[in-house]
Amino acid sequence: MRDFFKGFGMFWQGLGILLRSPKLLLIGALPAVLTTLLLLGGVVALAFWIDDLSLVLTPFADEWSPRWQVLIRVAVGIGVFGAVLAICLIGFTALTIAVGGPFYEHIAEKVEDDLGGVPGAVELSWWRLLVMGLKDGLALVLRSLMFTIPLLFAGFIPVVGQTVVPVLLALVTAWFLALELIAVPFYRRGMGLKQRRPILRRRRALALGLGLPASLLCLIPFAALIVMPVAFVGGVLVAREVLVTDAADQPLRAA
Repeated sequence: MRDFFKGFGMFWQGLGILLRSPKLLLIGALPAVLTTLLLLGGVVALAFWIDDLSLVLTPFADEWSPRWQVLIRVAVGIGVFGAVLAICLIGFTALTIAVGGPFYEHIAEKVEDDLGGVPGAVELSWWRLLVMGLKDGLALVLRSLMFTIPLLFAGFIPVVGQTVVPVLLALVTAWFLALELIAVPFYRRGMGLKQRRPILRRRRALALGLGLPASLLCLIPFAALIVMPVAFVGGVLVAREVLVTDAADQPLRAA
């Protein structure tokens, strides 16, 4: 729990850093605006058609009593909408960071310079950041489906599907979101998804402390425009923390 609250605190430290540098907040919000417009249309369309989609997914309930039909179809609708929101949130972060690579690299550089800098930082072009961001983002979205799809089916289970499943879905989303939020600081050190996943896994509670408030706040309409740059700066702080811990643990693992 100590690590969880530490990650939670780093999220809010990101807000404090950006409030002292409003220009960085504006720079971080620009890519989020573009991505929000792209994905918002899809989410609105899903909300509009969710009743019809629930009917298509539950043909077995056609002969049930009206009460149970409504119950199962509401449960399916909640499960589908929740899973799609989780995937969109992970995809939103990946797409935002990929499209806004130069913006976020600039923010990371400014924040890390104030914290002591990054010796031997790797200079990456916008195209290189875009390709790396899209490649890693796609890999994370596909990996997240391994969890969100079973949770979608678990949403059919009465009571459990409306209580336990949303909690698990929130934790899964928080984990994958944290992996995205720390991407740019790792890229600046010449490290990709293959390196950052095992390093962050050793501090999973820290990652959840960062990703959970970010993912929940992003569910508020248009809040992502502010939450994304705040969470990204929090991700820079988390990345530095886990990298320091990993460097200290390497001699122990070698021994």
